[in-house]
Amino acid sequence: MQTLLSTWFGRASPASRSVDGSPQALVGSLLLMAWFVEARDPYTGGHLWRVSRYTRLLAEAAGLPAADVARVSLGGFLHDLGKIGIPDAVLRKNSTLNDDEYAIVRTHPELGWRMLSGHPLAELVKEAVYSHHERPDGKGYPRGLKAEEIHLDARIVGLCDAFDAMTSSRPYRAGMSRGQALAIIQSQSGSQFDAALARHFIDMGRRGLLDHVMGHSDDGIPLQECPMCGPTLVVKRGQQPGEHIYCRNCGGEFALEQEQAKLVARPTGRVGSPQDLQPDADHALIRKVVAEAVSRMPLEQMLSSDGEVL
Repeated sequence: MQTLLSTWFGRASPASRSVDGSPQALVGSLLLMAWFVEARDPYTGGHLWRVSRYTRLLAEAAGLPAADVARVSLGGFLHDLGKIGIPDAVLRKNSTLNDDEYAIVRTHPELGWRMLSGHPLAELVKEAVYSHHERPDGKGYPRGLKAEEIHLDARIVGLCDAFDAMTSSRPYRAGMSRGQALAIIQSQSGSQFDAALARHFIDMGRRGLLDHVMGHSDDGIPLQECPMCGPTLVVKRGQQPGEHIYCRNCGGEFALEQEQAKLVARPTGRVGSPQDLQPDADHALIRKVVAEAVSRMPLEQMLSSDGEVL
């Protein structure tokens, strides 16, 4: 992780400098962890970016100040940190989870909260990580909080996370349409979802303001389809025709080809090597998310000389 951060910032500095120095490095250390957690599951490609974008749109629609919008968006990217502790057999299961497996998944908010312990910026995102599966009716987890007991950041992230889960495909089901997912949010308004936030989100959805995020892994970059597995192929910004990408579910190799104004992935008929199938952090995406967060939040003022949040 420390070596990756040094590479990411373009300098061969000691680990202590790359992790403990600037606000950019502190935010980047969290995002890089989150990215590698997401990379464990081939069916969640782009999930963190999408939730981060949905949370930004919803926070803006709710009238939050720019710094709060940035904080919530950062929490959206980091909300699933705790899934690092979920076994692959559960995380990557290609059918519906049983009760015991679901109980394991339910541990991830608390584990994520524990992972943040001691990080200088933990206070900014801990509620989004810890409480995004709480519900206004008290039937959520891990603490069974109700209504206003749930931090606003967590209420926003929880709604956006649920929408992306509903509209994304899994091995055992296709993703819902936008309309189907919005109808469920409306039916669960006030019980599973904050009623006021649900109204804002449904309005945005009906106006088409979520369409540029759905099914994408970055601005203007849609997920690509593996014929065997579905939308598991993530194209990084800056990749060029002739480069190869790989389905991290079946291992299939795909060549990128230019088709009009976009890149499309064509199967080559080959399978990637173990090295090909290793996750490779999307540094450009992480840099962009970091830049947006740092530009909107007064992180320098929030950090004391010893690196703790004031």
